[in-house]
Amino acid sequence: MHALKLKLQAQLALLDASPLLQRWRQLAGRERLALSILGLVLLALLVYGALWVPVERSRAEALVGFQQQRELQAYLRARAPEARALSGRAAARPAPADLQRLVTAAAEQQGLAIERLDAEGEGGVQVSLQPAPFATLLAWFEVLQRQGIRIEEAGLERHGEGAVVARLGLRPVP
Repeated sequence: MHALKLKLQAQLALLDASPLLQRWRQLAGRERLALSILGLVLLALLVYGALWVPVERSRAEALVGFQQQRELQAYLRARAPEARALSGRAAARPAPADLQRLVTAAAEQQGLAIERLDAEGEGGVQVSLQPAPFATLLAWFEVLQRQGIRIEEAGLERHGEGAVVARLGLRPVP
């Protein structure tokens, strides 16, 4: 305990001898007050710029994301009865040999450009599409479903505003 007290006194003596503290003591009362206020203002600006602004920005981005998710949920809930009705319909089942022809025709009908179409084992096909509007892609999915073709795998990547690049694994509905 005594050693700690001695170390503290030594540190205070060093602080007392510092040129900065000596300069501070030589300042008039008004100058010290002005510098103290300036220091507080700078500290407040630092806290605002380094802490408050990033937190507020993150909060605003989270709020926008939350609102988008809320709108998506409302859209999906509004479309749920339509989806249930579509899932109850019996779809025609294409022969595996006709699958490529049906997929190509449906894509052309929707204005989609197929970049690559490969046959896959067990009567399926792998399809890669060029960038297309997402709404057009969804309409094409509905056409495929009505023709008895199911999407087994889907990989979608954003490509600009409202457009996506799609890679799909398609098979006839069993």
